[in-house]
Amino acid sequence: QVQLVESGGGLVQPGGSLRLSCLASGSISSMYSMGWYRQAPGKQRELVAAITSGGVTNYADSVKGRFTISKDNAKNTVYLQMNSLKPEDTAVYYCNCRPVLWSVYWGQGTQVTVSS
Repeated sequence: QVQLVESGGGLVQPGGSLRLSCLASGSISSMYSMGWYRQAPGKQRELVAAITSGGVTNYADSVKGRFTISKDNAKNTVYLQMNSLKPEDTAVYYCNCRPVLWSVYWGQGTQVTVSS
């Protein structure tokens, strides 16, 4: 069982930045992958960014060039740096991890609101 706790969400103006953090209850160094998803009201949950144990990253087209996923194995933490935020980035952001491909755990989510 892995517990994930997200933090760093909030209200930000368009063009602003936020950094989300996801603290895992155990070691993340050998996790198959970790990622960030988001879900806006009335929409399905979608992948934002993911990072493998080897550091390979993957991004949704809508956030490429603006968001960066990274991890600190020593701190068991995954980050999502979000720059040039847009109103359409407003959503609940969820952290997930896959210790192995067929197993997945989710955090409770953190709200990100981009509005002037």
